[in-house]
Amino acid sequence: MDHAALETFVAQEFAQVADILSVHAVSEAGVTLKLTPTQAHLRPGGTVSGPSMFMLADVALYLAILSRIGPVALAVTTNAHIDFMRKPASDAPLYGEATLLKLGRSLAVGQVAIRNAGSDDVLAQASMTYAIPPKR
Repeated sequence: MDHAALETFVAQEFAQVADILSVHAVSEAGVTLKLTPTQAHLRPGGTVSGPSMFMLADVALYLAILSRIGPVALAVTTNAHIDFMRKPASDAPLYGEATLLKLGRSLAVGQVAIRNAGSDDVLAQASMTYAIPPKR
């Protein structure tokens, strides 16, 4: 699936995140997703919440997988680990750069680096595994 197909898929099948996440880039290696934080994504202390960053990572890898296998709505997260390393700026977009490490018939493994716009510093690093349903 290309950039336009992923945006259409999210709008039609994953509408609950369509207004807060946007596909920034699609490549052979993966997908970069953009989150522009709103007040709903902040926690006390003026930083983006962990659950918001986890959502960014999870959806970014999901779309990276779909970019390679097509619109398989029932691919699901089976394992996830995330390290929060730096405090994100709350007034700048976050980018989740998802990279597929292995894409098999029934499992996909990848990682996501989350950064603020214009920075090379990794704010959070996630490793995830997805189950891919058998073709019917």
